[in-house]
Amino acid sequence: MTDEEEYRGPATLQLEDGPIAVQVRMSAHFEPIEGRFRWAGRTNPVDNLRERVSAGLRKAVIAIPGAVETPVRLSEPDPWGGVRISGTGTPPWFPVVAA
Repeated sequence: MTDEEEYRGPATLQLEDGPIAVQVRMSAHFEPIEGRFRWAGRTNPVDNLRERVSAGLRKAVIAIPGAVETPVRLSEPDPWGGVRISGTGTPPWFPVVAA
């Protein structure tokens, strides 16, 4: 994978009632038939986030330094306490490009 196809580092998940700081590990691949990227990954274990996702939270916005905020889907916590995150479109770690 190239540097653009994966990201490891800090992020903030913006929830309805405020932000949660996390560390994420994500990768992306381009789907030529769909004409768009699909990306997914996991957060580090964060008790408050894990509890909220276990209670049904499924949507957030992810913010990565230097990139555009992007909607993200949240899935059930993994056995290690991290939360799976996924989305489609431009990966949330791609840098903001000036027009």
